[in-house]
Order: sequence, then C-alpha cells, then structure tokens
Amino acid sequence: MAVCVAIIGKDNSPKYFCCLNPDEELSFQYKVLSSLDIVEEKLNPPANKGQSANESRELYLGMLYSLETHKVYGYITNTKIKFIIVVDSTNMALRDNEIRSMFRKLHSEYADIVCNPFYIPGEQICSKSFDVNIKNIMTGTV
Repeated sequence: MAVCVAIIGKDNSPKYFCCLNPDEELSFQYKVLSSLDIVEEKLNPPANKGQSANESRELYLGMLYSLETHKVYGYITNTKIKFIIVVDSTNMALRDNEIRSMFRKLHSEYADIVCNPFYIPGEQICSKSFDVNIKNIMTGTV
C-alpha cells in the first residue's frame, strides 16, 4: 500500500522515517521534506478567505501533491506533529478512506510510543516493535 512513512516534529525535524526499499530512501526523504511547504500552506491559509485559523480543522490534510510515480498524503496532530505517507501512484485500488485509516493507525502507534516512559520527548523514534508495526501498516497486514 504505502512505500514510505515519515513522522515530522513541530520544528520540521524528522522523528521517524521508514521506506520499504532502502535504496530509494534519499529520494523519499526529499519528497517528504518538500511536502512540508504544502503542509504549512494548508495550515496557514490566506487571511482573505474569511476563516480563522482556530476554526475546527480536520487532521487529515489529504493529498499534498502527486508525481508521476508517487502520491504524497499528509496528516497533522493537534500537537503539530506531521505524518507523511507516500504511496505508489500505480496503485489505483487505494481509496481515500484507506489512506485515512492508515493515518489513524499510524497516529495510534505514535501515541503508544510517545506514552512509553523510556521515550524522551523530541528525540528520534528508535524502536524495533514500532518499526514492525509501521511496516505492517504500510503493507496492509494489520
């Protein structure tokens, strides 16, 4: 389903990065980090639209952008942690509600790892069980 998952902190620093193909990791890092500009645009709309930034906003940001080979989706938590999922654009069977479900599962896994008393807030996430759970979400085996 997904080929890359990233968790980005409030200060736009990567906290977790996972790719199914390690050879393409640098390319995916570029795609993920370049999507952060679009996330910022969606979070801070122009003032002339008549909507305040404090109105109820949805956590799921939708598709941020599409490339020939991949589509990049975004999600942001109430604490400004950003989740980015990159999917293969040739996968036409993947619907929007499945992407939302992946983000909900990812958010749940993130909440579990942050609640771990041994996790230091703001540090990179280094956990083998978290890696396994994220790869299960990415491949749809959860």
